[in-house]
Amino acid sequence: MTTISIPITSEQEKFIRSYIKEGKADNKAQVVRRALAYFAEDEAVRVVLEAEREILEGKGLRGDLKKLMRKYA
Repeated sequence: MTTISIPITSEQEKFIRSYIKEGKADNKAQVVRRALAYFAEDEAVRVVLEAEREILEGKGLRGDLKKLMRKYA
């Protein structure tokens, strides 16, 4: 596991302390790891929603997957 050091605002530090005090996390590292996991999950959802939007706009690829792979590979 790698350790990183990043500057945070006083508001972010207060949030982290509060999160720990409320028993939602054991320590600062756990708060940050959880935040990163939520961020990654949100990004995955964003990508899926963007793909759905593109399909609804007719921008999706249709046809035989093998043929499409040969065409765009």
